[in-house]
Amino acid sequence: MTKIRKILVGTHNRGKYREICTLLPKKLLKISPIKLRIKSPKETGKTFFQNSRLKANYFFKKSSISSISDDSGLEISCLGKKPGIYSARWAKKYGSFFKAMKVILKLVEDKNKNKKRKNFKARFVCSLFLKISKKKSIHSIGILNGKLNNKIIGKNGFGYDPIFIPLGYKITLAQMSYNKKIKMDHRYIAFKKIKKNFTF
Repeated sequence: MTKIRKILVGTHNRGKYREICTLLPKKLLKISPIKLRIKSPKETGKTFFQNSRLKANYFFKKSSISSISDDSGLEISCLGKKPGIYSARWAKKYGSFFKAMKVILKLVEDKNKNKKRKNFKARFVCSLFLKISKKKSIHSIGILNGKLNNKIIGKNGFGYDPIFIPLGYKITLAQMSYNKKIKMDHRYIAFKKIKKNFTF
């Protein structure tokens, strides 16, 4: 079985980089594309899977180092699964994740106005792609179901964590401790599946 001793964590997002590094075994040497001065590729995929594969293949080709990349986002039921794969791009479009969250909450409020049955269902999706070598790769999907909170609450986490309440909880991901969140979110669910099929 292929063993890897170092891995390129293919993201320029500090929050994602930290989470993925935390999930990976401590013995692995983790390398940032920023350190190697490798820019991010254009995300031209139409699905989370396509974008995670595109990024992992790109970083592997640029570095010749086993690479792991994720593509993840927030899907909101009443908005037709938006922002979805465009989650990060919405933040860029509106100026920040905070501003994007304010826009999302307003859109959701408008969608539910005058409706007897309100729909606040949402889920976080993570596609994780590990490019081990030219001929070997592993992929998994992690989904965390929940609902949107009607306010932005919490200072932990990153991205849309302050408006997302996981199923079975009464607080947002951003209100949870880092250690609690890292052991239950969509990225963790995806990583567990990879660990079942590959020994680091």
